[in-house]
Amino acid sequence: MSIVATIMNTVTGRPIQKMTFGRMPKPWVSFNLETGELVTAERIDVGKPAPGKFVAPVDIWVTLKPKD
Repeated sequence: MSIVATIMNTVTGRPIQKMTFGRMPKPWVSFNLETGELVTAERIDVGKPAPGKFVAPVDIWVTLKPKD
């Protein structure tokens, strides 16, 4: 079963994109966003499933590099 996670920006607190992982990612995982930028997870939050649901929401918090 794959994990669908929301990638969140630590600076703005807004979602960047959704991403699918084959298994639960580790807190130090590095991956490329759709834009091609390499980021490292700083924090992973696992929420409570909605009533009657099995899937729990997963948020992965990353910091984007400032654009030059």
